[in-house]
Amino acid sequence: MRHCWPGAILVAATLTACSGTGGLRNSEDGLFAPTGVDSSRDYVDGLTVGHRLMESGEYELALKAYYRAAADLGLTVDVLSAVGSANLKLGRLHQAEDNLRRAVEEDETFVPAWNNLGVVLMELGQFGEAERVFHTAYALDNGESEEIRQNLRLALAKLENPGYDQDNNFKFALVRRGSGEYRLLETP
Repeated sequence: MRHCWPGAILVAATLTACSGTGGLRNSEDGLFAPTGVDSSRDYVDGLTVGHRLMESGEYELALKAYYRAAADLGLTVDVLSAVGSANLKLGRLHQAEDNLRRAVEEDETFVPAWNNLGVVLMELGQFGEAERVFHTAYALDNGESEEIRQNLRLALAKLENPGYDQDNNFKFALVRRGSGEYRLLETP
């Protein structure tokens, strides 16, 4: 009989958990976890979370947040541009290029996507197209962004002299809608 005690204790604990004293209870929602989102709580969208993670250098987590934003918002120009920028920071240049090209197809006036596409093209060594893309971003921005102006200057210098980066340490700037900016060091 000594061997029955552990089994009896387990049965008693299970029954206690299922009783009306708090454990598993049969409420109007059933035995399963509630579904849906509590809309009464504050909600921070995936884009905002992703932007904050990008600023802190957590690019993989930012990408996941942007994917959550895509599930919530759809593949908007903001989401496509953000996913492309995160892929760029992760060194996934061809994925970044695809995302950013889709973003500029979605909205041909979206300056951050044009600029960031230019950065990707520079990284891929496509200097001529990058220069044209930076020109587009600069024109759409009315020349107001110092980062885009600097990117255009660097692209022109690189186009004229492909060895330019070996003599000078320079940076291309990623931009996004809203506050903040991302910096990307160009690799030789």
